[in-house]
Amino acid sequence: MLVHNRKRVLMYSVSALTVIAMLVGAAAVVHRTARSANASAGVSRTITAVGVANPQTGDFVPSGEGDVTQAEFPGQLDAAEGPGPYPGTIVDRSISQGTGVGASTPSGKKAKSNPTFNSGFQGLNLYQQRYARGGNQFTVEPPDQGLCVGNGYVVEAVNDVFNVYNSAGQSVLPDNTATNIVSGHPRNVNHAVDLNSFFGYAPAINRTTGVRAQFVTDPSCLYDSATQRFFVVVLTLETHPNGSFTHVNHLDIAVSQTANAAGSWTVYRVDVTSDGSNPDASNACPCLGDYPHIGADANGFYITTNAYPWNGNGFDGAQIYAFSKAQLAANAASVAMVHLDTFGLVNVPSDAGSTQPGFTVWPAQSPGTQFNASNGGTEFFLSSNAADEATHPVAGFGGNYTSSQLVEWSLTNTSSLNSSSPSVSLSNRVVNVNQYAIPPKQQQPGSGLLATTDTPQGNCINDTTTPLFNGAVGCYKLLVGPNAHNEVISRPDANDTRMQQVMYANGKLWGALDTAVNPDGGGQRAGIAWYIINPNAGSVVMQGYLGAAGYDFVYPAIGVTASGRGVMAFTATGDTLYPSSAYAAIDASVGVTSWNVVPGGQGAAADDGFTSYKAQVGNPPRTRWGDYSAAAIDGNSIWIASEYIAHTCDYIDWGGPFFAGGTGDNLLGTCGGANHGPGVRTALANWSTRISKLTP
Repeated sequence: MLVHNRKRVLMYSVSALTVIAMLVGAAAVVHRTARSANASAGVSRTITAVGVANPQTGDFVPSGEGDVTQAEFPGQLDAAEGPGPYPGTIVDRSISQGTGVGASTPSGKKAKSNPTFNSGFQGLNLYQQRYARGGNQFTVEPPDQGLCVGNGYVVEAVNDVFNVYNSAGQSVLPDNTATNIVSGHPRNVNHAVDLNSFFGYAPAINRTTGVRAQFVTDPSCLYDSATQRFFVVVLTLETHPNGSFTHVNHLDIAVSQTANAAGSWTVYRVDVTSDGSNPDASNACPCLGDYPHIGADANGFYITTNAYPWNGNGFDGAQIYAFSKAQLAANAASVAMVHLDTFGLVNVPSDAGSTQPGFTVWPAQSPGTQFNASNGGTEFFLSSNAADEATHPVAGFGGNYTSSQLVEWSLTNTSSLNSSSPSVSLSNRVVNVNQYAIPPKQQQPGSGLLATTDTPQGNCINDTTTPLFNGAVGCYKLLVGPNAHNEVISRPDANDTRMQQVMYANGKLWGALDTAVNPDGGGQRAGIAWYIINPNAGSVVMQGYLGAAGYDFVYPAIGVTASGRGVMAFTATGDTLYPSSAYAAIDASVGVTSWNVVPGGQGAAADDGFTSYKAQVGNPPRTRWGDYSAAAIDGNSIWIASEYIAHTCDYIDWGGPFFAGGTGDNLLGTCGGANHGPGVRTALANWSTRISKLTP
């Protein structure tokens, strides 16, 4: 946060190693024949309830001109003698580098009115995330989209803030504006509550003392209509007071105590620091339980993670955690859990030896109570294997970033999770599919050209002539020290090829991932490969690509109703389209045929986030985007959410009173006006999320 202070210019330097950049990457693989795999029973453990959460803001001291720290990112320094950021793989939790060669595909056409758009609203944005809890938050990107819907509530969780809405998009949490004081003024964050408060932790950073608390990231959300409970899961990293990481990290699971998402929740904690069985000593744990995602069947609630060694460069396999859903829903004091390590369960050669670890093994969600009851209850998962994590986990490099395989995973006898001695069995098989490959980065209008006043942060870094309020000259002095002043409009990330949201609906498995495509024989663009699979036969029912000439489509999430009609959410960008919230219909008869931007979801400006600029994060920068979108089923309706750029911000308004003679908000970069907000962005980024309800 930069606060206007006529006595001095507040400057900070942003460390090139920042921990806010969460997961995304690249991929690699070889074509092989499908084989069945060994089964694993896992290891039983018990977790206990650690407290009660309420969606309300915890204690804090308002931030403002007296702050002892101007740090904007976890790991950032305020002085040379301060602690450095952790120099390990947490900075970029994906080890594949490069892109693959994508498939040729016809250019997808724009849809008109199918599926039917019902309603939509802007969800959480960076202004709300940064200035929640009196401004004692860090600037983070990407948001990582969590969404779940049920019982009249729409629950959204992103990095690092939480809100609960009614179906009209109005927050039902208590209005905290009057007490949310930042730099001397109440700040309207639309009732949003920071995730540290929700999970019972101290502020992410106490700006009065500089003390750091737990670093919470990667939120996911699920409403289970069978138990009428909401589930929110995050990865929490423990820190020392100076912000350095202890290496201890855990999954925090919040389960609503009733069907009221605005009420009390019970919190459970699963330590994942030592989970990962890479046999190579150089990649041994302690590990980071990265990228948690969730699913459920009739009996169990499931979380999967990717285990990365803190002290190595490789990968230690995807981990699966299976819980008794009934015990969680009953808010039991202790809950049965089975931990399964996928390292070595896929019989496909790699540098791990004769086996290949699972990577981003995404558990399925189901509409209503449409679960698979065979084999004592079965939960399905899907994963891809084009990444170095799957093909070269020990070395961490060496792949060719393309594959023609998916891996289907089956966890059977899930009904035993409700017993005193759970006895589940995990197996898998390779499914041959059309080729997919790591996509190139997205294009947005102006990509590669010098930042302009339409991208005010980038323009500020380049600006050496604007007079400032204290007589200094050059906007860059508000943000960074001496630099090259040649920042360009970015090309946002397009993910790697890891599997995205998976559904089990109408007897089929549905999934999608990011891939390189060649629409209409033109140049390589980022697109989507989608799959509908018969899980009993391990065969493809239907598959295809979604791409369009002049556009990039990234971070898909599929939601499917019990009748087998679906909607796929994603972000669309292009040569003439700013980052926008988009959708396409999908079903098992015609697949995906057309796409469009959701009403109200068209991007208004280019992405202007700090990860775009080398003066902020080092050279080359890596513009973070999405990490994942979300889809949620509510009867015959499908709610979708994804990242987009909702607002423009004029350069003069961005600078406000920091520019000589300027007026407006005393927080730099909010475009909040003379009444001090609510702002449309922050100084360092401008992401928003869009939530839409559609009927397929």
